[in-house]
Amino acid sequence: MKKKLAIVTTHPIQYYAPLFKLLSRQIELKVFYTWGEASIAKFDPGFGKNVEWDIPLLEGYSYHFLENSSKNPGSHGFKGVINSNIISTLKDYSPSFILVIGWCYHSHLKVIRHFKGIVPIYFRGDSTLLDNITEGSVGRLKLNIRRLILKWVYSHVSKVFYVGSASKEYFKWAGLKESQLVFAPHSIDNHRFEMDKTLDALSIRSSLNIPESATVVLYAGKLETKKNPMLLLDAFNEVTLNNLFLIFMGNGFLETELKRAAQKGKKSNHVLFVGFQNQSLMSTWYRMSDIFCLPSQGPAETWGLAINEAMVCGNAIIASDKVGCATDLIKQNENGWVFESGNKRELKMILQNLPNKTKLKEMGEKSKELIKDWSIGRTVEKMMDEFNC
Repeated sequence: MKKKLAIVTTHPIQYYAPLFKLLSRQIELKVFYTWGEASIAKFDPGFGKNVEWDIPLLEGYSYHFLENSSKNPGSHGFKGVINSNIISTLKDYSPSFILVIGWCYHSHLKVIRHFKGIVPIYFRGDSTLLDNITEGSVGRLKLNIRRLILKWVYSHVSKVFYVGSASKEYFKWAGLKESQLVFAPHSIDNHRFEMDKTLDALSIRSSLNIPESATVVLYAGKLETKKNPMLLLDAFNEVTLNNLFLIFMGNGFLETELKRAAQKGKKSNHVLFVGFQNQSLMSTWYRMSDIFCLPSQGPAETWGLAINEAMVCGNAIIASDKVGCATDLIKQNENGWVFESGNKRELKMILQNLPNKTKLKEMGEKSKELIKDWSIGRTVEKMMDEFNC
């Protein structure tokens, strides 16, 4: 009998669609979207606008949108996903394996509990322990309660596809055995970002009046508290280098505050806000910059896949130690720098002492080399080995 894989996840996203497409070439699969069909064009509270990606999210694999009866549908919380017929729908499909992405939704937990011991349940998530507050009795108590809950949840899972080092430590802490942990790297569609966009990148620089000799630091993402873009702006404003530019790409509720602070700063002419840029343009923006910076403070900056994208495009990387991928993807002084989250002085020193353009180019090439093993092809290979396909 041919093996079949059922994937349970909330909604189509730009990172998983290429993975599903490649997986479907190796095993018969169907993706069950629990948020429902309304999730295709959704309001993203982080960006503060409706977001429709300009790359195909539903091509090359089989999928099914489940009816969601939640009064407030979405991936914002446990009761945002309620599918009354999810168990019968999965039974009709008769999968050999079920892969559940994220457990903290009513229907996802329902699937994990129901099929335990009936169908092998695989889980994928990118949570870490980086945000845990352990100081004081209250912090320890909350942590212990959380751990007990997670041990119960993961007791229903056969195995976990963990995404990186910090993720593995989290799952071990939550009670999973070493034999239950299978490495399947957190990855993007590297091939799409490898396409040469040099001429387009130079054109953007010219349109923004940024000299070719200048060094450009790029921040790309939601302008929200957990990513801490204000720290980056504050540190940048204290740097004395004259040929350094900072670009904020994205929207969010901190946008007005950031723009106001930038205008008041001494380097206002070197801080640019370019708004949300869709997926087809991202590789060009990475290539017009020299350094990508993710200064997150959390909570829940679980991985930071934008760093994968930037590395494929040849950027040196600056990230805080709250970014989940920092341990795996950033080699200190080789392809970037990791600083203590919230430490403006440390971030300022990195920016103040950036090497010349030639050295930054070498660091970008190191990024390209390091990210090769973090590809969708590698992720699929690891999963297929586990499914024995």
